[in-house]
Amino acid sequence: MTVQDRPSGSVAPDVTTIVTGLRVPWGIAFFPDGSALVSERDDSRLLRVTPDGRATVLAEVDGVTPTSEGGLLGVAVSPDYAQDGQIFVYATTAHDNRVLRGSIADFRSGTPRAILTAIPRGDVHNGGRLAFGPDAMLYVTTGETGEGALAQDLDSLGGKILRIEPSGSIPPDNPFGDSPVWSYGHRNVQGLAWDAQGRLWADEYGSSLWDEINLIEPGSNYGWPAAEGTAGVPGLTDPQAVFATTAASPSGLAFAAGSLWMGALQGRTTWRVPVLPGGELGPPVAVRLADARTRTVVPAPDGTLWVTTSETDGRGTPGSDGDAILSISPAG
Repeated sequence: MTVQDRPSGSVAPDVTTIVTGLRVPWGIAFFPDGSALVSERDDSRLLRVTPDGRATVLAEVDGVTPTSEGGLLGVAVSPDYAQDGQIFVYATTAHDNRVLRGSIADFRSGTPRAILTAIPRGDVHNGGRLAFGPDAMLYVTTGETGEGALAQDLDSLGGKILRIEPSGSIPPDNPFGDSPVWSYGHRNVQGLAWDAQGRLWADEYGSSLWDEINLIEPGSNYGWPAAEGTAGVPGLTDPQAVFATTAASPSGLAFAAGSLWMGALQGRTTWRVPVLPGGELGPPVAVRLADARTRTVVPAPDGTLWVTTSETDGRGTPGSDGDAILSISPAG
């Protein structure tokens, strides 16, 4: 079912403010103790944020060169963190976007290991989301830096969803042989989430017409730049949902309580989109958390959702408290 920009309703859940005073919080991933690893895009800082609102700086990541939409972006915590102590970050450098791996001590000393490099970097469309899937593989989203042809070029890592081993090696069951490419034809994927059946969903920015939520299948071509939104072109995979670009500009994506939850940098809302039993998407609901742009949405260990605001990124209207991490219950 294709969903457009008319919500089936609007809800305003109870909102708890976890922490304020942040600058462009971009990525969130949770440690086994329930605290969160948080990246600040422009300051290149990694923070630890606890559920009671304490924020401490863990490290400043060396070599990050922020652009309008680049910098210190997605983060992930190893599924085996209790044993290996490894974290992962997506960083824009002077030459490329890359995925770095190391311990917190490695990042403090400037010695993390680059496990994936040569992702195209640009002023815009750098992708940047990291997430471990149910298969324990690391999924990486990239943008085409404003050069649409990169999205169709299987020799380029731009405009793709990538899949790698935690070591950085290529899984043998990837669809294009010795390549990290999992799917292609993307403009700028910003969010990844797996539903209760293990299906992978992704959202991405449209150009001037339609933002998209896509159901991701390995090896599939999602059409950019030949198609935006539902095109019905043979050989291209249409989105499962579209939103007017003025209503979404989607960012982080999460699955909780039977729905996809999508951050939105337009419309000053967060979207809840039900996933129906057959895998179709139901009508969206606008979730009014605060009068703010929202970027990242992640499930927390206690069953709540953590949502970051994004007013300090140069395109919002920041107040004196900067950006915040908010918490809501997905069930009510």
